[in-house]
Amino acid sequence: MSEREQLELFLWVLYALGLGAAVGLEREFRGHEAGIRTTAIVCGGAALFGQMSASLGDTRVAAGVVQGIGFLGAGLVFQRGASVKGVTTAATVWAIAAVGLVVASQLWLLALLSTVTIIAVLELSPVSDRLLARSKARRKARAGSAQDSGGPSPEAGR
Repeated sequence: MSEREQLELFLWVLYALGLGAAVGLEREFRGHEAGIRTTAIVCGGAALFGQMSASLGDTRVAAGVVQGIGFLGAGLVFQRGASVKGVTTAATVWAIAAVGLVVASQLWLLALLSTVTIIAVLELSPVSDRLLARSKARRKARAGSAQDSGGPSPEAGR
């Protein structure tokens, strides 16, 4: 592979790093894990692995990226009491690795549109939080009204 071709591939890696950083910026802004550096490195690394996979003609390398990122994502998910934290962060890391592989395939528009879509979905967080709070309030109100009316308590079925 010529030096010129290597430099061109490096520019694709930089593009992936930029896309990953854009998603990470949203995560940093919201105060979540896996911010700018993590998502940029995951996306750039996936692009690098994807390019190696393509140059070797061996798709197992790209498949290994998917499995490895899944393992990394599993480490980001943890249970705290009755709630589970980190699922969105793990999904974000997984999706941004896919963007890196898309960049490795030199599909710049698909990678860009996918990144914008990921950021848009992550920006739905306040809507999701409001819906969850409303749902919890309804359940609490129903449980309170069932106890006031002498009905079975929510713990009766446990």
